[in-house]
This record gives sequence, structure tokens and C-alpha cells, in this order.
Amino acid sequence: MGIRFRHLMAAAALALAACANASAELVVIVSARNPLPALSPDQVAAIFLGQAGRFPGGGEVVALDQRLGSNEREQFYAQVTGKTPALLKAHWSKMVFTGRGQPPREADDSASVRRQVADNPSMIGYIDRAELDASVRPVLVLR
Repeated sequence: MGIRFRHLMAAAALALAACANASAELVVIVSARNPLPALSPDQVAAIFLGQAGRFPGGGEVVALDQRLGSNEREQFYAQVTGKTPALLKAHWSKMVFTGRGQPPREADDSASVRRQVADNPSMIGYIDRAELDASVRPVLVLR
């Protein structure tokens, strides 16, 4: 009974750790070379849903998504747009079919998003806050 109890407690601890990691604090980032001070959640949603092709200052914007199915991507869209993966798929199917837009490019993970955004002042992406460094700047913090 003692071994069984320890295994159950270890499994519970792992489950709690997994839940804590599943909802990381995300930040929306731009290159450190981009002068944009901040964005509102509505502005970020418009960019990532293909409804705005420019930053508020007028510069071109290129959105960069995390890979399909990632926790970061699902958390980002739930918080910023209120859309589930199924609703996003429907949204982009309609946008592509009507010729009004293409979905954002995808990157493999937060480190890849950070590198690509750092190299291009026109790009915007979202990453786990723990991945921030001096090459990028947060313009919106999602809690």
C-alpha cells in the first residue's frame, strides 16, 4: 500500500506540473529595432486574424504563429481572439476562399519565433515570457 500511495502522489505531482506549464505567461513581441511602444489586445487580434496589414504607425506587419497544435498557440488565440482551433480554421478557410487573406506563417517554437521576429522589424509574434531577451520587445503581456 505504501508504494502504491507514493506512485499515486508522484503521478498527481506530475499532473499538477503539466497543468502549470500548459498555461505559460505569453508576450506579444516585435523586434527591438521596431519603435512601436505597445498594442492593445484588439489591435493584436486584428493583425493575427488578417484584418490589419499594418502597424498603427503605418508600417507593414507580418504575423508569425507558433506551430499548429501547440499550447502557446491555443492559449494565445483563446485569450486574444476568443476563438477555438476549430473557429480559427473556419475563419481562415473563409478568408482564403474569398481572397481576403492568408493565415500567418508558422514557426516551430518560441525560440524560433523570437529569432525570426528579432531579425525582421516588420514581424510580430508571441512567445513564452521566459524566452524574452534583448533582441525583442514585448508590446502586449497576456496573463
